[in-house]
Amino acid sequence: MRKLSFFILLFGLVLSLCPALRADEGMWLPSLIEQGHIKDMRAKGFRLKAQDLYAVNRASLKDAIVRFGSGCTGELISDQGLLITNHHCGYGQIQQHSSVEHDYLTDGFAAMNRDEELPNPGLTVSFLVEMRDVTDSILKGVTNTMDETERQQIVEANKKEVVGSATEGNHYRASVEALYYGNQYFLFVYEVFEDVRLVFAPPSAVGKFGGDTDNWMWPRHTGDFSIFRVYASPDNKPAPYSPDNVPYVPKKSFTISLKGIRPGDFTFVYGFPGRTYQYLHSEAVRYIQEKSDPHKVRLRTLRLEVMNRAQAADPAVRIQYAAKNANVSNAWKKWQGEMKGLKRLGTVAKKQAFERRFEAWAADKPEYAGVTERLARLYDSLEPYAFARDYHTEAVLAIELFRFAGTFAGVEEWTPEAIEQVRKRSAAFFKDYVPAIDRETARRLLEEYERHVPESFRPQGGKIDVGAIFDSTLLVDSVRVGRLLAEGDTAAVRRIVDSDAAVRAFRAFTAVYKTRIEPAYKELNGQIDRLYRTYMRGMMEMPGAGKAFYPDANSTLRIAYGKVEGYRPVDAVVYEPVSTLEGVMEKDNPEIYDYNVPARLRRLYETKDYGRWAVNGTVPVAFIATNHTTGGNSGSPVLNGRGELIGVNFDRCWEGTMSDLEYDPEVCRNIALDIRYALFLIDRVGGAGYLLDEMKFAE
Repeated sequence: MRKLSFFILLFGLVLSLCPALRADEGMWLPSLIEQGHIKDMRAKGFRLKAQDLYAVNRASLKDAIVRFGSGCTGELISDQGLLITNHHCGYGQIQQHSSVEHDYLTDGFAAMNRDEELPNPGLTVSFLVEMRDVTDSILKGVTNTMDETERQQIVEANKKEVVGSATEGNHYRASVEALYYGNQYFLFVYEVFEDVRLVFAPPSAVGKFGGDTDNWMWPRHTGDFSIFRVYASPDNKPAPYSPDNVPYVPKKSFTISLKGIRPGDFTFVYGFPGRTYQYLHSEAVRYIQEKSDPHKVRLRTLRLEVMNRAQAADPAVRIQYAAKNANVSNAWKKWQGEMKGLKRLGTVAKKQAFERRFEAWAADKPEYAGVTERLARLYDSLEPYAFARDYHTEAVLAIELFRFAGTFAGVEEWTPEAIEQVRKRSAAFFKDYVPAIDRETARRLLEEYERHVPESFRPQGGKIDVGAIFDSTLLVDSVRVGRLLAEGDTAAVRRIVDSDAAVRAFRAFTAVYKTRIEPAYKELNGQIDRLYRTYMRGMMEMPGAGKAFYPDANSTLRIAYGKVEGYRPVDAVVYEPVSTLEGVMEKDNPEIYDYNVPARLRRLYETKDYGRWAVNGTVPVAFIATNHTTGGNSGSPVLNGRGELIGVNFDRCWEGTMSDLEYDPEVCRNIALDIRYALFLIDRVGGAGYLLDEMKFAE
C-alpha cells in the first residue's frame, strides 16, 4: 500500500506540471482542478474560482450540467428545468415522435405551452452530486504479491461496499470508475431524473444542416441543438412521468452571454466525454490505423449505400431510418479522419520511439523492464480475435433481423410476462423496420464476413444463405409475430422460436463468438490491462516523459480548456474560427434534403430581418476552439471566462478526429454552435420566443 499511495501522490505532482507541457490538451477532473490547473486557466482568461466550477456543499457550475441519456451532455438554461443539448443527441426522440403526418424531423417542433411538451419514455438525465477519490478504500486488502484473480475479487467487493455506503438511505445512484488503468479509483454519485420532455427542435435542414457531407467538417453551418425540459415530483425529486410532475428547479442554471466571442478568447468545455485512449501501445494504434478502422469503414459504407438509396426513394423510409443512418454514418466518417490523422502524425512511429526510451530507462528496474515487449507479444496474439470480434459487431450484429432474433433467443423461460416484454420490443422494432433494406444489407455484409473472417471463427455449415433465412423466418412479418405473441401460448412460442431460421442463425453466430472468440479475447485483454497498470505507473515515474498525464475519458464529468482559434488544414488554406448565416445561404439548395433551408429562414435572410440577433449585418452560427473533446461531449456547454454560456459543443474538426489517440494542437478543434444562433432560431424562425423569457442573459 505504501507504493500505491506514493503513486497517488505522484499523480498529483504530474497534474500540477501538466500545463507547462500541452496546455490545451487534456480532460481534467473538476474536483482536482484546483491542484494545478486553476492558475493556468486564470492566466488564460478564466475569471472565477475553482469552487465556482465544482463544489459539494454549495451550488456550482457542475449542478447545471447533466449526462443526457447514455451518451451526450446537456445543460440547464433556466430555473424551470429548461435544458439545451444537441439536435443529434435528441434525434432519436424527435424521430420517435415523427410520422409522415407529423414530420418533426423535416418541419421541426415547438411546444407553444407546457401541455404540448412531449414525454420521452426511457430518456433520463443525470446530475453529478459528488465525485471523490476512493483509491484507498478500493485497494484495501490488496497486496503486491497476490494474483490478479484474488486482487480483482477484493476490488469488486470493495467497490460494492463503497457504492452501497454512498447510496444508503437516499435516492442517488453511484459507480466507482478506474482511472489510469486501475492505479486510481473515483466514486461518482448521481441524481437521475426520468421525466424529460421535448420542447423545441429546429427543422432537420437546420439541426442536421449539411448531413453527412458536412459532418465532422469545418466550416460548419449546422444549428445542432434541441430543447428539453426536466420534470420532477412536487417536492423537486426524481419521479417517473406523471401529469402531476412540475418543472425541475435546479441548484444552478447557466447565464447566457450575448457578447459573443473573438479569436483568442478563453473558452472551456464542461461535460461528459466518452472514451479516449491516449496511452495505448504502438501495436494497438497500428491495428486501429491499418486494419480495424479500414474494415469497419468498408462495412459501414455498404450499409449506408443501401439505406441512402431506400431513404431517397420513400419519405416514410427516410423518417424510419433517419436515426439509424445518423448512428452508422457518424463513426464511419470519424474513422476515416482518424486513420488519416494517425498516418499524418506518424503516431505509431512516435509511440515506438517512446517505448524504446522507456525500455532503456526501465532496464535496471525489475517492475518495469520488458513491459512494452510483453505488450507487443500480447497484441500480436490478440489481433486475430480482435479482428473476428470487429466483424461480429460490424457485420453480424449490424443485421437488424439478427439483433431482433437475439431478443427471442435471449428468453430463457417463456412465461406470460416474458411474452409481454417481447411484444413491447417487437412493436418498437417493427415501427422502424423495412425487411428489404435489411435483407440487402445482410447479403452484402455477410459476403464481406465470409471473405475476410477465417473459417475457424465462422459457424460451420458452409456459405450462409441469406435469402433462405429471410424467406423462411417469421421475424420479418409484423402481423404474424404480433398474432403469435397475442395468443400467449407459451409452448407454441417456444416451439416456433426454437425452429425459426433467424433465431437459429443468431444462435450459431453467437455460439461461435462465445466459444472461439470472446474467451480468448477477454483473457488476452485481461493480461494487457494488467500490464497497462504497470506501464502507466512507469510512464508517470519516468523522467522527461513529455506527456500531459490526465486520466483517459470514461464518461465522467471533465473540464477541457483552450481558446477560440482557427487552423490550417492543408497548405495554403486558412480556416477562420467563426461561421455565419452567409455560409448557410451559400450552401442553400432546395434540391438536396440536407441543404434545403427552411422557407422562413430564407425570407429572414432576404430581408435581413434578424432583430436583436444581428451582428455586423449577419447572424453568427458556429465557432471552433482548441478544447480537447470527444464523443460524449456532444451537447456540452462551451463557456467563457466568466462561466457564461457562449455555445453548445457538437463536433470536432475532421483533421483532428485522431485526438482520442493523439492530440495535435495545430488542427484539433472542437466545433460549437454559437448560442446566439440557437436563440435566433427559437425566436425568429421557430416562433417560440416565449422560451427566452425563462433565460438569464449577460449583455
